[in-house]
Amino acid sequence: MAPKGKVGTKGKKQIYEENQATLKFYTRVILGANAIYIAINLVVFYSSSTFWTWAALLFAMGVFGGCYRTMTAMAKASFGDEGSLLDGGIDLNMEQGMAEHLKDVILLTAIVQVLSTISSYFWYLWLLAPARAMFLLWVNFLGPWFSAETPGGPQEEVNEKKQRRQERRQMKRF
Repeated sequence: MAPKGKVGTKGKKQIYEENQATLKFYTRVILGANAIYIAINLVVFYSSSTFWTWAALLFAMGVFGGCYRTMTAMAKASFGDEGSLLDGGIDLNMEQGMAEHLKDVILLTAIVQVLSTISSYFWYLWLLAPARAMFLLWVNFLGPWFSAETPGGPQEEVNEKKQRRQERRQMKRF
C-alpha cells in the first residue's frame, strides 16, 4: 500500500551524508574494477598484454575520472564560517537526475572492464552507453520536437471552416 500524504523531503545534512556514502561506494567500485583488470591483464598475463590492453585501461580510467569528478562537483557542499552546513550539494541519489546516468556509466564501465579480463570482445558492450544516450536524446528532445504539430497546419483550416459556418448562420438570422 502506498503511503498517504506528501512525500518527505531530505534535509541538507541527510543529502550531504548520503552523497558522501555514494561517492565512497563508487570509489570502491572504480578501484576494485581497476585492481582486477590490472592484476589479471598486466600482472598475470603481462607477456600477452598489447597496446590495446593499455589503451583500454586508459579509456576506462578516463571515463571513471570524468564521471567521478562530475559527481563530486555536483555533490560539493558549502559550509559557513563556524563550520555549519549551508548547502549539502545536489542529491546524487535523486531519481531521473544526471547523477543517475553518471552512476550507470561508471557501473557499465566497471562491468565491461572486469569482463574484458575473460575476452577483449567484451569491450564492445561499452557501445551500450552511446546507444542509451541516443535513446534518451530521442525520447526527451528530438522525438517530441519532430512530432510536434505545426501551428498553421490542419487545425487552423478546421477553425477557419467553423468560423465561416458561424458567420453564414449569423447572416441567415438577420
